[in-house]
Amino acid sequence: MSIPDSPTGHTNEPHGDGIAHKLNWLRAGVLGANDGIVSVAAIVVGVAGATSAVAPILTAGVAGLVGGAISMALGEYVSVSSQSDTQRALIAKERRELAEQPEEELAELAGLFEKKGLTAATAQQVAVELTAHDALSAHLEIELGINERDVVSPWQAAGASALAFFVGAMLPLLAILLPPENVRVPVTFAAVLIALALTGALSAWIGGSHWLRPTLRVVIGGAIALIATFVIGTLLGTSGVV
Repeated sequence: MSIPDSPTGHTNEPHGDGIAHKLNWLRAGVLGANDGIVSVAAIVVGVAGATSAVAPILTAGVAGLVGGAISMALGEYVSVSSQSDTQRALIAKERRELAEQPEEELAELAGLFEKKGLTAATAQQVAVELTAHDALSAHLEIELGINERDVVSPWQAAGASALAFFVGAMLPLLAILLPPENVRVPVTFAAVLIALALTGALSAWIGGSHWLRPTLRVVIGGAIALIATFVIGTLLGTSGVV
């Protein structure tokens, strides 16, 4: 009789550390790609509504791609830097308290377990065993909900965000440039909406929800953005403003 890999016997369930963290990264990547698709698609479709010349469309598309990727990276860097600085400060504070007042920290940990429903004796025993195993990790997870291994690098977050945006943005840029002029805009509309449907369904799957409503939301939102920018571009082109 074989012994199951998982301590619960459910080998198909993820019990490893960092599962939620990895899913959050995957969701952030999908949303970054979605932003790249919609942002650059709206730009190139708007320009294509005003002119059929390739040079302005290419220029606007590349500018949107590069500017958007840098903006996404900068925003993610600032956000994650603030988060990681706070986490590191809390970790340092907890480490210092454990070194200076271990008995008080043990009592605090036992009290937190009592609040979760354990008896005083059981809470004390659990606190003692966890402290002996890894005191810092126990206090970080129970008191603060922090895993020391999950502190994210701002540079990694910025790079991942920029890459996701870049990958998403390449789709509408290629879709508007490669087809013949007479089908350029319809092909871009179709490619973008299909891609948005896929990212919407993937995002729903990551979140564990039904795919239909999230997919419709992102597809309808993308369609509105494309129609609005195309109409504006067409009006500007026919009015002689551009």
